[in-house]
Amino acid sequence: MNKQNQEHDSNSVAPRFKVWAGSAVALAVSLALAGTVMHHASSKASEAPAALPTIGVSAPLQRELDAQLAFLGQYSAVDKVELRAQVGGTLTEINFKDGDIVHKGDVLFVIDPEPYQIKLSQAQAQLEAARARLELALRELTRAETLKATDAGSTQNVEQRVADRLAAQAAFDGAQALVRDAQFDLNHTRIVAPFTGRIGDHQVSVGNLVAGSRGASSPTTLLTTLVSMDPIYLNFDMSEADHNNYARGAQGGSNKVAVSASDSTDYDRSGTLNFIDNALDRSSGTIHARAVVPNTDMKLTPGGFARVRLSTSKPQPLMLVPDASVFPDQSEHYVLVVGNDGVVATKPVQVGEMRGGLRVIRSGLAATDKVVVDGMPIAHPGAKVAMHEQAIQFAEDQAAPLQANLK
Repeated sequence: MNKQNQEHDSNSVAPRFKVWAGSAVALAVSLALAGTVMHHASSKASEAPAALPTIGVSAPLQRELDAQLAFLGQYSAVDKVELRAQVGGTLTEINFKDGDIVHKGDVLFVIDPEPYQIKLSQAQAQLEAARARLELALRELTRAETLKATDAGSTQNVEQRVADRLAAQAAFDGAQALVRDAQFDLNHTRIVAPFTGRIGDHQVSVGNLVAGSRGASSPTTLLTTLVSMDPIYLNFDMSEADHNNYARGAQGGSNKVAVSASDSTDYDRSGTLNFIDNALDRSSGTIHARAVVPNTDMKLTPGGFARVRLSTSKPQPLMLVPDASVFPDQSEHYVLVVGNDGVVATKPVQVGEMRGGLRVIRSGLAATDKVVVDGMPIAHPGAKVAMHEQAIQFAEDQAAPLQANLK
């Protein structure tokens, strides 16, 4: 009985020992694998640290530029006229196409001249009759004075002939006036361009009866309008602050203006400031100003809009950065700069107008500052970054938005 029990115990211990041994081996293998993985990961981390984000930086661009003010203006014609007839009659000719450029002295309309030619002929006939009476009065006066000198005539006769001569002279002068009057009417049956410009559309067609008046003392018929084109006025309004700024810098500035079309980015035209009003508008707080702009190509049109830049000082050193590098902070502005330690920081600045596609920095930056010009989304104050130099480009004729955009 004991022998059987011993055999049973020895048979049961052997399987348990095998299980324990297998578990120990598996555990040892697992620990070895985990240690290998951890060692490999730690070695890799120590060999390849995380790369810093790279951004573009540049020192502020320095240029010598004059201070300028920017405005929005509107063109108007230097000369504008409504063409109306000074004599009435039937319209017989229209010698232009609507919208044409016409030149001074061009015949634009013709009113039937026949009635006025008849009137002139009548006046000329009266003038000839008056001339004959005057010549007769002069001969009779000469004869009377000769007879009186030989005691064959009387003083009374001479005085009568003097009176006749004066009456004949007055009649002659009156006849001359009638001729000039009739000639004036006849001349004004041809309506000519008073200056060179662009003509509007005709308001009356051939065959219509038009009313005329020399002094507009009675209703007249509007025929068309004419506006001059070269040069052309550019009108704009200055705020009181801008006017004071210009007035202070006028001695060192210039009356030249740079002009850009409202749909263009190029200030490719120039003009001359020729007028500033004598009083501020109390309701708007602005003062009216005007420049004269050459328009030899006739591309500028009265009523069109344009941007104006007006210099207020002599050229002086200015710092410029891309406008995208300037951030608003309530009523202030700041830029992002990178220190020597590679850490991004903010720097408050005073900004000016746009010049050459860049924003003028009035104060707050040093020439050696490294301004963030590229990679703004990943550059934020306190961030550690890597840098690469990136040049700032100045475009000579870039558009300059109004200073109101800075507010």
